[in-house]
Amino acid sequence: QVQLVESGGGLVQPGGSLRLSCAASGSIFSIYVMGWYRQGPGKQRELVAIIRPGGNTNYADSVKGRFTISRDNAKNTVYLQMNSLKPEDTAVYYCNIGIWWGQGTQVTVSS
Repeated sequence: QVQLVESGGGLVQPGGSLRLSCAASGSIFSIYVMGWYRQGPGKQRELVAIIRPGGNTNYADSVKGRFTISRDNAKNTVYLQMNSLKPEDTAVYYCNIGIWWGQGTQVTVSS
């Protein structure tokens, strides 16, 4: 059974940084698009960033220049480096690989 295990969420002050990780079981994830989504309080889930097997990336306009998505195919892991965090980045962050989803990790940006 495929499992995605996320880590790295937490509480951070505005302007701070966090790095999210999502490790997947299995050995075929190198062929999939990997991505991060988030769902803020009272909001719909939205795309944050995706990275394609060849390394091409796309970002939501709201995070461009602040967030960086990367992947390590050998480790079946996708990362999201989040810098210059803002209160509006507060959300539950979910990783997605193919048809599989992580359980979500809470990111709270507050002073």
